[in-house]
Amino acid sequence: MAATPQAAAVIGVLNKVMKYAVTFGIGASVLQTSLYNGMLLLLVLHGLAVQWVTVHCVDAVDGGERAVIFDRFRGILPEVVGEGTHFKVPWVQTPHVMDIRTRPRSISSVTGTKDLQMVNMTLRFLSKPSEKKLTEIFKGLGMDWEERVLPSIGNEVVKAVVAQYNAEQLLTQREKVSHAIRDSLLLRAADFGIVLEDIAITHLSFGTEFTRAVEMKQVAEQEAERARFVVLKAEQERNAAIIRAEGESEAAKLISDATKQAGSGMVELRRIEAAKDIADTMSKSQNVVYLPSGNNMLLGLNAR
Repeated sequence: MAATPQAAAVIGVLNKVMKYAVTFGIGASVLQTSLYNGMLLLLVLHGLAVQWVTVHCVDAVDGGERAVIFDRFRGILPEVVGEGTHFKVPWVQTPHVMDIRTRPRSISSVTGTKDLQMVNMTLRFLSKPSEKKLTEIFKGLGMDWEERVLPSIGNEVVKAVVAQYNAEQLLTQREKVSHAIRDSLLLRAADFGIVLEDIAITHLSFGTEFTRAVEMKQVAEQEAERARFVVLKAEQERNAAIIRAEGESEAAKLISDATKQAGSGMVELRRIEAAKDIADTMSKSQNVVYLPSGNNMLLGLNAR
């Protein structure tokens, strides 16, 4: 009976130990879960921070491009950012990427020549912004500098140069006109910080009246050339007739002199030679089926 209180005391102690153990285990599990969730939250926050820094603090400039930086406190920075990855201050700095690669451009202009003829001319050239003047271009013209400058200066230069030449000179002196347009356009584009290359005239046409006048002139020149040929032909034929008549006259004189000297023998000789040629020709022809008998080969010619 004395052991019963001791056993009860041991059982009570064991129960308390079990309660504390369960409480400690639950607390440890809660603490472990909290630590895991905290680490997971830290990882998420770290990823968000990296993503925010990548989006707002890092800027990449591709090949053939340059970036002009606008600072909210200092304005446009004078330094132009080149290719590669660069850091920027969020909210304070804003990069504006500009393409510096060469691009083709065509400009058409209808203008008048020195002799008041209308001409339609098309220029083609390659353009790009000067890298050293990108900040000035961005300040004065903006990102669409090409549309603001090139059409206006192109038409201005074409009208000024074409007005110095006649319509015919535009055709005969096309290379000279092209060089004049090129030099003037390069100077005007340089004032805006634009570089031009390979300037050429790709199309040149005139009004209907001038085209009709050119066609009529060509037709008149062709008719004049034809008339000149006819005159030369008639002159040559006249000379040939004179030479032929002189030859026949000389031949008749020679025959007359020979007849006077030899009598009818000259005529007889010519008759025999003609008869021989006729007989030889008729003998080789397939259409002749007979030859006249006798010695007289010349039909209807008196043998006396």
